[in-house]
Formats: sequence, C-alpha cells, structure tokens
Amino acid sequence: MSSILKVDQLQDSGGNAIITSDGSGNFTTQKLLYPAFEARLSSDQSLTSAVTAKITFDTEIFDTDNCYDNSTNYRFTPTVAGKYFIYSAAIVYGTGDLESGKIIYYKNGTGIRQSWMDPVNTSNAINQASVVLNAVVDMNGSSDYIEIFTNVQSGVGQILNSGTQGTYFGAYRIGT
Repeated sequence: MSSILKVDQLQDSGGNAIITSDGSGNFTTQKLLYPAFEARLSSDQSLTSAVTAKITFDTEIFDTDNCYDNSTNYRFTPTVAGKYFIYSAAIVYGTGDLESGKIIYYKNGTGIRQSWMDPVNTSNAINQASVVLNAVVDMNGSSDYIEIFTNVQSGVGQILNSGTQGTYFGAYRIGT
C-alpha cells in the first residue's frame, strides 16, 4: 500500500512558504543564499603607488536581487538582513618591483578586514601578486554596504588585472 500526498505548498509553523509547486512538477524553494552577486573589472585599472583606491568592479557576472551597483558606487547593499560571505581577489602588478599590495573591505566607509602580500626577500623582487580576502559580515538589509579598496606600493605604477579569472568581488547571504 502506498500513500500520495498532494500539496502545492509546504509551510513552516509561522505560515511561511518553504517549498511551492506550480502543479506541473516545477518547484520553487525559499531563497537561501540570496541576495547574491559577483562582479569583475571590464578593463585594467591604473593605481598610484601607496594610495588607497576603490576597485571599480564594473561588470556583473550575476546579481540576483539588483543589490550591487556596478556603475556609480561599486558597492554591495543587500536588501535582506543577515550574515554574508564576502569574497574577493585582486591581481596587482607593476612595471617596477612590487613592494606590497593589499585589499581592504570597507563596511559603511570604514575598513573592517584586509589581506596583504609583502615579499620578505626584496633581493628576489616580484612584479605581480594575487591577494585574496574572504569574510563573514553582518549586514542590516537596508543601509549597510560593502566596498573593496586596494593599496599597492611599487617603484612604478601598478595595475589591477581585469582577466576573467583575476580580479573579482562577490557575496551571498548565508543566514541570519
């Protein structure tokens, strides 16, 4: 003997839809891991040595809820409160020796986390490096925003590599 349960919606005890069906076998689940986005540079970005500058991630790979501004402020402002996993990487290089390079997460205009590279042995100088940074950040879902800045030091100008696998910035909600 078998049983068949026919429903178009499963709800939690608060009456919130967890899973819905359109009656044709197509399911819609609760939006976990949303909002989410990823962006990259469309072209190299020139930098000035020892000057902290915002990275202008202007090409969206995806943006589930239109929470990333890729044309004016280059920032992520999620519309749902919660904890967000933020990830980024920057490839920096210079026409001279790279002395150091870092990326910095700014929340609401204040630096909250950074990662840097600083070669220990300057006799074997490098001219390119990749800096990666990840963090979990609480966001209020209304006014909190995240931006990415960089600061590199080199004998001559530096550039952020815009390759599709090089310099990127993304985030997604992981919970409350």
